[in-house]
Amino acid sequence: MQLSLEIPDDIASTLNAAGGDLSRRALEGFALEELRAGRITEPQLRKMLGLARIELDGFLKSHGIYQNYTLEDFEQERKALKDLGF
Repeated sequence: MQLSLEIPDDIASTLNAAGGDLSRRALEGFALEELRAGRITEPQLRKMLGLARIELDGFLKSHGIYQNYTLEDFEQERKALKDLGF
């Protein structure tokens, strides 16, 4: 789906002066907001932005979004590693 935005020229000039691809910044901002609102998942975000899994982790961290990693998650991983002999 193609989506178009209309931004007044004077505001667009100010936004463009900040650097970077304005279309990409708009897509990233929209996608992040949809993720925060729970309307898309991380795999969907990754697909929207064309990122590899490792790139997604860095992208999310750079925007202050950290994975919800619980003590139970840690214990499951610790047990799995122990079962594998590590």
